[in-house]
Amino acid sequence: MVSDKSALADDAIAAVPEPAPRRRTRSGGAPTIYDIAQLAGVNPSTVSRALNQPGRINAKTEARVRAAAKELDYHANPMARALPTGRTNTLGLFLADITNPMVFDVVRGAERAATAAGLTLVIAESQESGDLEETAIERLLPSVDGVVLATTRLSDERILALTRRKPVVLMNREVDGVTSVVPDIGPGVDETVAHLHGLGHRSIVYLSGPTTSWMSGRRWDALSASVVAHGMSLIEIGPNAPTLAGGRDAFARVQLSGATAVVAYNDLMAIGLLREASLRGVVFPDNLSIVGFDDIFGSDFTSPPLTTVRSPLLEAGTRAVDLVLHAITTGDQVTPCLVTGDLTTELVVRGSTGAPQAT
Repeated sequence: MVSDKSALADDAIAAVPEPAPRRRTRSGGAPTIYDIAQLAGVNPSTVSRALNQPGRINAKTEARVRAAAKELDYHANPMARALPTGRTNTLGLFLADITNPMVFDVVRGAERAATAAGLTLVIAESQESGDLEETAIERLLPSVDGVVLATTRLSDERILALTRRKPVVLMNREVDGVTSVVPDIGPGVDETVAHLHGLGHRSIVYLSGPTTSWMSGRRWDALSASVVAHGMSLIEIGPNAPTLAGGRDAFARVQLSGATAVVAYNDLMAIGLLREASLRGVVFPDNLSIVGFDDIFGSDFTSPPLTTVRSPLLEAGTRAVDLVLHAITTGDQVTPCLVTGDLTTELVVRGSTGAPQAT
């Protein structure tokens, strides 16, 4: 006779559920190489070789590992991979003002070069502040392999200190000992001055950019040399914010100068000035001619369309990433040089320039 106690025990045993299927990911987190190893029935080191060094293990085993990784929806963590290799396959691109259309082609060129090399491009903006730029760099520097300073507002000393920590390439800026990608502004400036001189202008105003802009000073120097060669006069009005508002706010000073032509530090300032002058009754180009720099998207949307000096920004962005990538992959320091070569500027003549009206 079976006791009631024995019957209860048998019922309890029968009630025990079947073992649960093997879990294929760890609970509460993304799958790891250890999860892949468990599912594929291999060692974690085999998984690492299969995913990071294709062809180093048996083809069938590699296929099994990759199938397990796909089933688990595994994605490599670049920060984790950086621990043994020292590489994150990430670059930092730092901009002074991401809202300025001038940077559109720079970003596109840099992104194309980074993507072609299998790298991720991280973009940070400093809002025209050297202090904010330095803070952003400090935050991102541990996570990137190299840095492109596209429109930097850092001092020379800060830039040189940065090169001792990571490969750095500058754009539109020269610092001794740092590789720079600077399009040759000479041809575009000479064409501009010759164009204005040929129209009958004898006095030019240069609306300079911010004091922290190296390129603003470079454009003043180029204009000064070309104006002297043509027997013209040049007046600098500035510094100015490199924005629409900066150009608008400069109108009163431009009017007082008596000049018949203006060359602005960038297209945004030129457009701001053109808008404000139009509101004040200035007729273009009879009363005033305006030239911008960069040929940004929308510079031909104004009324009249803006004459501007076009710069090869897309090519410059590509060149900068190629240079910093070379330093990263070879382990060599970036060779200090100024890259101009085929990166030259040219004048694009539109309706905002013409012969000054006879008085």
